[in-house]
Amino acid sequence: MKVYKIRVILDTEIDVIREIAINSGHSLEDLHNAIANAFGFAGDEMASFYRTDENWEQGEEFPLFDIQAGDQRKIPMGDMDIDRILLKPDDKMIYLYDFLNMWIFFVELIDADYDHNNIELPNLLFSLGSVPSSAPDIQFETE
Repeated sequence: MKVYKIRVILDTEIDVIREIAINSGHSLEDLHNAIANAFGFAGDEMASFYRTDENWEQGEEFPLFDIQAGDQRKIPMGDMDIDRILLKPDDKMIYLYDFLNMWIFFVELIDADYDHNNIELPNLLFSLGSVPSSAPDIQFETE
C-alpha cells in the first residue's frame, strides 16, 4: 500500500492550506476525518466528496451517508478507497463539509508514493493559514 501526500485548500480569499499523509487504501471517510481534524472541525456534520477534473468541474458524489433510494443511490465515502479516485499526482476532488455552512475544499494528490518515514497515518504534514470564524459566502450547487 502506498502513502499519499494530499493537499487540501479551503476555498477562501486568504490561503488556508493543509497537507496530509494517508494510506492510499484508506477510505474517503478516513480522509474526511483527517481533513476535519486538520482544519479544526468536529467531523460530525454532513459532508461529501465529488470527483472533479482539471477545471474543478463537479462530478460523481460520495456522501458521508447515502440517504437516496433506488436508482439514485450513491456510494458512501466509507465504501470508497482513496486510490480508486486519486490515481496519480494532480488528480483532484472537491470536498464539501457542513451543508448548512458550506465549507468547500479543493483536494489534490501531490505525491502518490510519499516517503513517510514510518509516521503514524493519517498525519498532518503542513499547515498554512487560519480557518475563518465563518464559512465564505459561496454558491455550490449539487446535482
